[in-house]
Amino acid sequence: MATNHPRLDCVLAGIDEANRADPNRERVNGESLPKEVAYSRYMTRWLFELEPTPSERLQIACRAQHIERWTLPRADYPEGRKAYYQWRQACGRMHGRRAAEIMVACGYPVEECQRVETILTKRELRQDADTQLLEDVACMVFLERYFADFYEEKADYDREKWLRIVRRTWGKMSPRGHEAALKLAEGMPAHLLQLLQEALAESDA
Repeated sequence: MATNHPRLDCVLAGIDEANRADPNRERVNGESLPKEVAYSRYMTRWLFELEPTPSERLQIACRAQHIERWTLPRADYPEGRKAYYQWRQACGRMHGRRAAEIMVACGYPVEECQRVETILTKRELRQDADTQLLEDVACMVFLERYFADFYEEKADYDREKWLRIVRRTWGKMSPRGHEAALKLAEGMPAHLLQLLQEALAESDA
């Protein structure tokens, strides 16, 4: 959908075009889409749910949150939590670089390109409002679209590990994100709602 801002439309179209090359697929309302195209749509929808009038840079950052992520697979890194975070940091740098490249090609000034790159690396999470909103959006997408499948996929995780995962996700969110997540949780499957309630109860204890 056009935004009536030519440079922004150019960047969003460029990100979508890049993500259409994703060989992985996801079904959305009966339609098979490249996985990262589907993900970017979720990100954009939740951005406008949390912030009805987002800036251009936040619209770009949310759309580019996973741009071309399949080109840097988790399997390229060793197992373990430390390697996982190294992979996540590498992804953030790559996403930021690709978003900035597309922005430059569409006529954005260098300082705006650098700003979006910084948001996507999440180096200033909690200190920067734009970065925090991006993280809130990403957490909402996870909780709504991927939490249930992830829970089934990782059925071998014990209860304590799941509680840590939920607490870490919650801890990354702002009060605005918490409010939206609690509202979303009302429609979660009972076992996921119970897990969330248990994790939050222990956090408050």
